Formats: sequence, C-alpha cells, structure tokens
Amino acid sequence: MDEALLRSLTPSVIGILVRRGADFAAAEDAVQDALVEAVRAWPADEPRDPKGWLVTVAWRKFLDATRSDTARRRREDLVDEEPPPGPATAVDDTLQLYFLCAHPSLTPSAAVALTLRAVGGLTTRQIARAYLVPEATMAQRISRAKRTVSGVRLDRSGDVATVLRVLYLVFNEGYSGDIDLAAEAIRLTRQLAAAIDHPEVAGLLALMLLHHARRASRTTPDGGLVPLAEQDRSRWDTAAIAEGIGILQEALARDRLGEFQAQAAVAALHADAPTAAETDWVQIVEWYDELVRLTDSPVVRLNRAVAVGEADGPRAGLTALKEVDETVPRHAAVAAYLHERDGDLTTAARLYAEAAHQASNRAERDHLTRQAARLNTARP
Repeated sequence: MDEALLRSLTPSVIGILVRRGADFAAAEDAVQDALVEAVRAWPADEPRDPKGWLVTVAWRKFLDATRSDTARRRREDLVDEEPPPGPATAVDDTLQLYFLCAHPSLTPSAAVALTLRAVGGLTTRQIARAYLVPEATMAQRISRAKRTVSGVRLDRSGDVATVLRVLYLVFNEGYSGDIDLAAEAIRLTRQLAAAIDHPEVAGLLALMLLHHARRASRTTPDGGLVPLAEQDRSRWDTAAIAEGIGILQEALARDRLGEFQAQAAVAALHADAPTAAETDWVQIVEWYDELVRLTDSPVVRLNRAVAVGEADGPRAGLTALKEVDETVPRHAAVAAYLHERDGDLTTAARLYAEAAHQASNRAERDHLTRQAARLNTARP
C-alpha cells in the first residue's frame, strides 16, 4: 500500500464530495470508509485511477449512510445526481479544504486537529499520540469541529492568514509520539504553496525550513536545550537553509511584505552567520522593527529587546525591554539574560529562577534552573 498516495488524495476527495452536496462531517466519514476499503482491496488489485476509485467508493458510502437517515425525496435526488463512472475531475479542492478546516468559528486546537485529519490524512490515533492526549479526547475534538463546519459551503474564498496561522501552530508542536508534526506542517505548507501563489505562504514555508534546519543541534542527547549561540552549526541542514533562503528571496522580491516573510528574514540572518559572533544583529533589529510595525505583538517586542541587547549592548536591551509587559511569557528569562550580560549576576540569578518557575515545559525549566545555579555558584 502506498500510504503517502492515500494521504495526498484524501483532501481532494473530501472536497469533491462536499462540492457534490455532502456536508463536511458526512463526507469525511465516507472518505475514511473508502480508505479502509482501499487498504483491503488495493494490494490485490490497485486501480488505474486511484482518485477516481476513492471518489466512487466514498460517494457510494455517503449515499448508503444518507439512505438510512434522510427523507425519501432527498435520497432519490442524490441517487439521480450520481455521476457516471469515469476519471475524477481535475479540479483540486484541497485549497478550499484548507480554508474550511481553518474556519474562524473553530478554536485553534480544533482547527489544527481537523486540518491534520482532513488535509493531512492522519488517523485520529496518530493525532492523539502527537498531542499526547487520549484517543477518545481527540475523537471528540474532531467530531465537534466537523459538526461546526458541516453547514459551511466551499463556495467562497477563505482567509489565507488564518490557514497560515493554523499551519504554524502545527509546526510549533514539533515532534512527539510517532508523528513528526514539524515535518507534517512543512509537507502541508508545500502543498498549499503549490495550490496558491501568495508571498506569505512562501514566507511561512521558508520560515519552517530555516527553523527545521537547526533541529538536530537544538537539544543534547538527554533532551536538554542548547541555546542558539551554543549550537553546533556543522549539524545544521545546509540544503534546507539554502532552499529556505531561495524561497524567501523570491517572496521578498514581490514587495508584499508580511509577518512570516519578516520572521523568515530574521531566521535567514541567523542561518547565514558562520558563527554566533558574526550574526548581523543590526539587520535583525531592523527586521524586528518591521515586525513591530506589521503586528505590534508583545512577543515580537520581547524578541526585539534581545536583538537590541546584542546590537547596542545589554543596557539598550533592558531599556527596550521596559516597553514590554512583564506578564508576557519568557519576559523574566530575557531580563535575566540581559542583566547577566550587564554584569548584575545577583539580579540575573533571581530572574532565571523566576523564569524557571514560569516555564511551560520541563526542558526549558531545567535549562533555566541550571542557569540560575551557575550564577549562584559564580557569585562571591
């Protein structure tokens, strides 16, 4: 069985059923039933037109389900509407399916789960393992999401920005269980980039590639965090970096700057530096200024304070940090780093300990705890 083929065909088959009149939940269920049939039948007799086979079987599954709970007139209308056998339509509904799964009425977690199920072709069990939640919990989340979008038609252009944020959420989950969500997010974003000509889609793909290129150097063998300045750059994926920079340059040349392109530009400057000491922090500050203009995000302002501290000295960084609300996540960690660089080890140690207490995961907490212990040991 070519599992990758099945996963790649899933979104377009769902889209075809929805366009024919099936609601989203029923279409997705019917396609899942068709995939089960494919797993059973294809090893012995693989069809010449896999997509057409899936569309035919899924449509029949949908009709079978419809006959059991729909009024007679509607049943007969659907049967009459069944198209004759033949090659599947060449229209690609994948893009509209992205928009449907990122519908504004869904919570971020529901949109992510539905995207992985309907567009990514993952099973509920795989998604549950990736998010470290019980399968029943994930099944309920996906069922609620499908009910929410069941009445939404695939007849209007969707919000690209919402789709990109959902894909970025998937990417930031990284890796857990048997599914590499970062790699899955890159695959889905490539698919989206092939379906839509949009500089921000290219910007997000470039950003993902540039971040993912550093993955092997981000942790120690026992799972400890390795800061960017201390990473072994020989372990970075130079092919992914080159691809990401190439995609970014093409997007920037279109002069339609967006936040993902600006974030990718920051990542490219880090990736392009042979050593941490050779990082062009002045340009990075300039890109963060663009990001502040585009988003006015407190997280962007926090990262800008770090960049200012590197470009103009720790005191300038601390001045920039005063503009950021202290409740922003990782504020204490940034303040600790800048105070340490300014020579105030007592304040830095206290802030590292405070940041460790606020950390959202064990790896980050352990790293910040070690930083605090290091400074407490170094002080007279």
